[in-house]
Amino acid sequence: MNGMKVKDMTLTAVMAALICIAGPLTIAAGPVPLSLATFAVYLAGAILGKKWGTVSVGLYLLIGIIGVPVFSGFSGGFQKLAGVTGGYLIGYLPCAFLTGLGAEKAEQAGKKRILPLMMAAGTIVLYTVGTAWFMIQTGNGFGAALGLCVLPFLPGDAVKIAAATLLAVPVKNAVKRTMNN
Repeated sequence: MNGMKVKDMTLTAVMAALICIAGPLTIAAGPVPLSLATFAVYLAGAILGKKWGTVSVGLYLLIGIIGVPVFSGFSGGFQKLAGVTGGYLIGYLPCAFLTGLGAEKAEQAGKKRILPLMMAAGTIVLYTVGTAWFMIQTGNGFGAALGLCVLPFLPGDAVKIAAATLLAVPVKNAVKRTMNN
């Protein structure tokens, strides 16, 4: 792989594994379960940056698509991606990318507030993709889909964004120190 170092592969695999661990842990909350996967996606983007964070999410999706039970409720397979919540799974990709972009910009500019704003932007794209897919799959209108798939999750996502923001920089610094020794 052109330009991919062992360190990048290792960290990408570790973050994909973290998403695989967090993804199945859900609480039923209607047609879309409450999951820790978004928290792990935020961390992947924030720690690895836009490129490798997105690759780690792609790896998670591939693992799930081949049937390993890493999606919500310990499910897996392509049928989950094609189902009513599949758009949210696909939405993890732009969420990780935007979070990673925010982490890179925050580091360059020295402005910590960029990271949670980009996590929120990634969440908006995640919800847009997921809710549009949900509406297509179920025939629900926008208002109903918003009430079922977005509004109940906003407080939890705010907490996940705050926690990921607080954890990302110390974890990233610890990873850098460990990898440089």
